[in-house]
Amino acid sequence: MNSEKIISKTIQYVQETLENAEGGHDWWHIYRVWKNAKHIAKTENVNLLIVELGALLHDIADSKFNNGDENIGPQKAKVFLQSTHIDDDTINHVVQIIKNISYKGGKVARTFSSKELDVVQDADRLDAIGAIGIARAFSYGGFKNRAIYNPNIKPNLNMTKAEYKNSTAPTINHFYEKLLLLKDLMNTKTGKQLAQKRHRFMQTYLNQFYAEWEGNL
Repeated sequence: MNSEKIISKTIQYVQETLENAEGGHDWWHIYRVWKNAKHIAKTENVNLLIVELGALLHDIADSKFNNGDENIGPQKAKVFLQSTHIDDDTINHVVQIIKNISYKGGKVARTFSSKELDVVQDADRLDAIGAIGIARAFSYGGFKNRAIYNPNIKPNLNMTKAEYKNSTAPTINHFYEKLLLLKDLMNTKTGKQLAQKRHRFMQTYLNQFYAEWEGNL
């Protein structure tokens, strides 16, 4: 099976698997990350097939929707990739990307490194900031029945991985606990450049949000 057919089969598999997924983690999230990754990859010396497969499969079974189990996603991706009869080195590389892409509260070091992971991680983080990132944050907050904002609940910038995963804080807190931190965590030159504009948009949004919250019209 050639690369084009493998990508086509992967797209079909992801679309079917995530058909009823939460709006911030559905096929269209995957689609945007895939597009971001291909754009960033143009300026990096990477294996494009590995980048595309990593982007397409990175959220095939997000632990947030699987009782916190971080092994389901990599396992599902591995079984699927084996069905395409792709080589083991490629499969293992993609699985490592899936295992290491997540933010996890920003406190957990990656146990694997590659330029392909750098590209896919940047592509995923770009979709977590800017206009789309804001929409996704509130979509997930609504899904979890969280408050939009509570000025009495302050952001916690020193959470452990477990605290981050189990947090029930208002959605606005998530901007300070993750979204506004991502700009400085980008890996690639292109990723860093793209993140700047989206970061500024979030800052502008927050200024407007607080003004409207306090009735400063």
